[in-house]
Amino acid sequence: MLCDAHNHLHDTRLTPFRAAIRTEMEAAHVERAVVNGTSEAVWEAVAELARTVSGLTSAFGLHPWKAAQRSPSWLDTLRRHLDADPTATVGEIGLDRWIEGHDLDHQRDVFIQQLALAAERNVAATIQCIRAWGALWEVLREQQVPARGFLIHAYGGPAEMVTGFVERGAYFSFSPYFLHPRKTAQRDIFAQIPADRLLVETDAPDLRPPDERNAHPLQSESGEPLNHPANLTVAYAGLAEIRTLAPDALEQLIEENFTRLFPARSGARLHPQPRIQTHP
Repeated sequence: MLCDAHNHLHDTRLTPFRAAIRTEMEAAHVERAVVNGTSEAVWEAVAELARTVSGLTSAFGLHPWKAAQRSPSWLDTLRRHLDADPTATVGEIGLDRWIEGHDLDHQRDVFIQQLALAAERNVAATIQCIRAWGALWEVLREQQVPARGFLIHAYGGPAEMVTGFVERGAYFSFSPYFLHPRKTAQRDIFAQIPADRLLVETDAPDLRPPDERNAHPLQSESGEPLNHPANLTVAYAGLAEIRTLAPDALEQLIEENFTRLFPARSGARLHPQPRIQTHP
């Protein structure tokens, strides 16, 4: 089976197409996926998807872009969502210097509180980082992290920091966006990341692959190009090329890594096989 370590299937841009998307994900053999909420406003939508679609793992977190808009009760609300779903994880959280008007100290405070919650419960944390790699390392070095590990999604940091992150428990997910020609550095890094820390993601509806490799072109109702969750197959194929692995060997490796970091309810799959009925 294929496993998407990071997407936003709840995103309203995908709402008009969601039934067709699930059919196409089934055809692509996508069986597990982590759906990341990024603000209080979408956590219930993520929870509802996870309740109704087997094989989805919910992740609840305040994205660094949303940290400044949090409510006074945000942390209690986050705890309630985690309490309601024993398989839920924490994400998407992190640090981001790319956004205009960022306040890194403010982001760091919110990030540390969420990381502590993941460590306390020993559930995976999914981390976003852009242009703040030194600051991220300081937090991960000084704070408790989940014993299970954590994911740095769509890793775009320096190659020389990989070893330190691995020692703290990091996994790294490969995005189809890294197949764009200008992303040579990211592809080179993913050729060297330890095999037992590799994952694959789409970040759908964002970070779509280059047009020539886009297996599932999709546009929002307003005409915005979107990344289709079934483009997970594109990311797997690209990573198999980079690692010079047979596709089935990569699929087995990623499934093992995914289930180690994101354990599911027993037997949970995005598209369960039909039961064979017997008759007396």
